[in-house]
Amino acid sequence: MQSYCVSVSVRSVPRWLSSRPFSRPSTLLALSEVNKVPDSGFPGELILFWRTVVGRAYPRVIAANREPSWIIYEILLPLLSTFAFVYVYKSLGAPEEFVGFVVVGGAAIAFWGNVLWSMGAQLYWERDSGNLDIYIVAPTSLMAVLCGMALGGLFTTTLRAVTVVGIASLVFKVGYDTQNLPQLALVFVVGMGALYGLGMLLSSLYLLWGREAWHINTMLREPVYFLTGFYFPVRYLGLAVAAVASLVPLTLALDATRQLLFGVEKAGGLLPVWQETLALLLLCVVLLWAAQRALRFMENLARREARLSARGR
Repeated sequence: MQSYCVSVSVRSVPRWLSSRPFSRPSTLLALSEVNKVPDSGFPGELILFWRTVVGRAYPRVIAANREPSWIIYEILLPLLSTFAFVYVYKSLGAPEEFVGFVVVGGAAIAFWGNVLWSMGAQLYWERDSGNLDIYIVAPTSLMAVLCGMALGGLFTTTLRAVTVVGIASLVFKVGYDTQNLPQLALVFVVGMGALYGLGMLLSSLYLLWGREAWHINTMLREPVYFLTGFYFPVRYLGLAVAAVASLVPLTLALDATRQLLFGVEKAGGLLPVWQETLALLLLCVVLLWAAQRALRFMENLARREARLSARGR
């Protein structure tokens, strides 16, 4: 059901099937308006876009709860690396706030892994499974499909990240400053928007790179952990390296989050929080625009030359 909830929401299901009772909400959502395609123009396109987003987000949420091994992978592994770095800092006698830095960085691992594997490589895997052709011919956009995937993945990943922070904070007794929660929420929204925009951009590029997608994802994991300052303030890398690392939205999002949770003096931020928030907003707009342009190019290429199909490789 996960692979076809977008395509069956249009003309491909018989009329008699849409009147049958179903037990799953995803089926009801996919078939509720099967015989009625939204009118053309902005309102109709917006309705179709929203239906596609919801239709693709729902399977992500449900699938994560139906596969216990994913839950263990997304919670246990970040916890292990977080605990390891915490004990390294404790053995070195590092300041107590570094424990909090590691805990927040450990939660960010879940988001970066979700962007790489569940966003960047998603269309590449869909092509291998034969579903990409369905997405291309469906009367919706790939941007809507990926936005739904991003929304569903962000929801489940946020729950995993909160669990990691909660467990590690209880074990190591980490305290947080909760006076700036509205600003923290704003940093989180624009930071995740920019991060998943990067994932959408990578998803289109991976279709051109083909088999190299797997190797590029593997190559990007550990260097990004280091350059974005997952386990230490990024300013220790120097201004030039930190500026380059800021092209990955997690760098500025982590730095701003630590300043808001632990104080500006202790966090030793790279830039003031308001500047990092504006930079994240700019990255969000630019990356989403670039992703939309790249996906539109991929759609046109697929319809014109049929070069994205797995059968053509």
